[in-house]
Amino acid sequence: MARRPARRRPTPAERAKAASDARKTVARDRRATHDYVIEDRYEAGLVLTGTEVKALRMGRASLTEAWIEVDRRGEAWLQGAHIPEYLQGTWNNHAPRRRRKLLLHRSQLERLAQRVSAKGYTIVPLELYFLRGRAKLEIALARGKQVWDKRQALREAQDEREAARALAAANRRRG
Repeated sequence: MARRPARRRPTPAERAKAASDARKTVARDRRATHDYVIEDRYEAGLVLTGTEVKALRMGRASLTEAWIEVDRRGEAWLQGAHIPEYLQGTWNNHAPRRRRKLLLHRSQLERLAQRVSAKGYTIVPLELYFLRGRAKLEIALARGKQVWDKRQALREAQDEREAARALAAANRRRG
């Protein structure tokens, strides 16, 4: 019978590398999935200044009133996102609500621009996070929900919760 080699434990350096490579969420727009039907998701890079990155690393940002716009030149811009001024910043601090350029592949930009020109579609930011030390923005091609769609989604979520509760209660009584 052959012995399997013992699994070695990761070194502190390997653990630190894995932790730095992990996805660290800074801000999320939770209402976006409630207000829109999400069709396609994309990961975009952001062009930021130094003080914006430092403010993001402190975990301070808001995407609640943000939207994405594709201009005539085919560039995507994040509008209305709030990254507050860096507290230790000097006179060269950034403007909190300035527009920020998104970095996407040309084919992705063309596909997004084509779909947004169709009626009812928009591009919404979902989540702002750090991945391997770089700020990334998850964006989605979305279609707006009607009020009855939102009510239906809430009803379905409530039904699922009630079913899970009933199942858990039945398992507790039996076990």
